Amino acid sequence: MMKGGLGGLMKQAQQMQENMKKAQEALGEVEVQGETGGGLVKVTMTCHHQVRRVEIGEGAMEDREMLEDLIVAALNDAVRKVATTTQDKMSGFTAGLNLPPGFKLPF
Repeated sequence: MMKGGLGGLMKQAQQMQENMKKAQEALGEVEVQGETGGGLVKVTMTCHHQVRRVEIGEGAMEDREMLEDLIVAALNDAVRKVATTTQDKMSGFTAGLNLPPGFKLPF
């Protein structure tokens, strides 16, 4: 094993963990918008799943049951976008570490 190999790897992993924590915190400020019904209902949500806004278009108010379904669909669309955005932003953290196959970090 190279001199400082394991110690260097652990230091690198610790730095990566700190960077991941900062990135996860920053995701709380990233907003995504889910929508449905051709934009009739829009939901704005942070990547920490905090709903910031719900916008309901004029035509949606006429049918309560339809409006309820549209809100659910817009929320689910926003949740899917949160998952995609989070995965995209967090995917680069283990790239370039050259970890042995099967090695799992302790976090």
